[in-house]
Amino acid sequence: MNTTETNIIHTAHLFPLLDQQLIALLKSLSAAEWNQPTIAKLWTVKDIAAHLLDTNLRTLSLARDQHSLSPDTAINNYSDLVGYLNQLNADWVKAAKRLSPQLITDLLEYSGNQCSAYWQQLDIHADAVFSVAWAGEQVSKNWFHIAREYTEKFIHQQQIRDAVNKQGIVTKELFYPFIQTFMQALPYTYRNTEAEEGTVVKVTISTDVGGSWFIVKTKNNWVFTTNNNDSITAHISIDPQTAWKLFSKGLSASQARPLVVIEGDEELGATALTMISVMA
Repeated sequence: MNTTETNIIHTAHLFPLLDQQLIALLKSLSAAEWNQPTIAKLWTVKDIAAHLLDTNLRTLSLARDQHSLSPDTAINNYSDLVGYLNQLNADWVKAAKRLSPQLITDLLEYSGNQCSAYWQQLDIHADAVFSVAWAGEQVSKNWFHIAREYTEKFIHQQQIRDAVNKQGIVTKELFYPFIQTFMQALPYTYRNTEAEEGTVVKVTISTDVGGSWFIVKTKNNWVFTTNNNDSITAHISIDPQTAWKLFSKGLSASQARPLVVIEGDEELGATALTMISVMA
C-alpha cells in the first residue's frame, strides 16, 4: 500500500511550534514531575525527554549528516527492526540518566531548531531515507516520513503532558495533522480483513480537533474513499484522548473498547481498534 501524493499531509512548518510547546513545558516542571511515571511503560517524564533528544540527534546525524550506523544484529523482518530500535532507545535512555533535566532541555532546544530547519529544506516529493513501515510502505515520500516524525514528537510530548496533567497540544492546529497521519495506517490494518467488495468502514475522531476517515473494500485490498455516509457497514467513533493512547499502544484494544462507540458490524469495526501507528 502506498499513500498518494494527492493527499499530502504538510507538517514541516509545525515542528518549531511543537518544540516551543515542549521547551516551555519542560521548563515548567518541578523535580518531582520530571520523575513522574508515564503511560510509556517503564519510562519516566525524564526518560521520554531524553528519548526525544535522541530522536533529534539521530535525525541530524543519520539523515542530515549521512553518518552511517550499521546494526549490530541481523534484521531480516519487521520484528527484528522493532527489536533493534527498542534496544537503541533503551541504551540511550539508560545512558541519559547521567544528564540533568536542565541539560536535556537545553540540548532539546538547540537540536530541535536544527531538526526543524532540516525538515523544512527537504523535497517533500522525493523518496525518504526511511519508509513508513507501520503503514505498509516499503518506500515512502519525504512528506510522509516528515509527518511520521511529527507524530513521534507529538505522541511523546503528549505522554509527558498526560503524566503531569498539563494539556495544551490537543488543538486543531497540532492534533489534526497528527491523527491524520496516524490514520494512514487504516487500510493496512484491514489488509487481512475479508468483506464484500464495496464494504465501507468509517472511523471518526470526535470533537472539533478530529475528523472522519473512510475506507472501502475493493477487489484486491482496502483503500481510502470519499465520504459515503449512505453505505457505512461499520462506524467507529473515538474521542481524541483515547485515540492517541490506543493507536500508540498506550491502551490495548480490549481496554479501549468500553470507551469507543461502534455502530453496525461490531466485528468489522473492532478491527480498527488494532491499528498501531508507531514502530511496535
